[in-house]
Amino acid sequence: MLEFIVKYWAQWLFGIVAAGLTAAYRNLSKKIKAQKEENKAIKDGLKAILHDRLYQACNYYIAKGCIDTVGLTNIGYLYESYHALGENGTGTELYTRAKALPIKNTSMEK
Repeated sequence: MLEFIVKYWAQWLFGIVAAGLTAAYRNLSKKIKAQKEENKAIKDGLKAILHDRLYQACNYYIAKGCIDTVGLTNIGYLYESYHALGENGTGTELYTRAKALPIKNTSMEK
């Protein structure tokens, strides 16, 4: 028995190391997959929030019939972030319509 162990110890060691590396790879792979799913959920949630805010702000100004420079800047920031996340077209249409509104600043803005 001792002779068998001495003769084949390198193969046994390699098998044990390979099994350990395989287990570590599977564990790491599961963690990466879970993190990708979480990142996608966060991205989708952020995109939904940005869409809602852009939709609300643009519709407010469109209903008002004009926009001020602060509002224009605000919807610009919202749109840029929303667009960077892969917007679906609705945001672009609303943003374009709101940008085309006449600019009317109040005396309180500086």
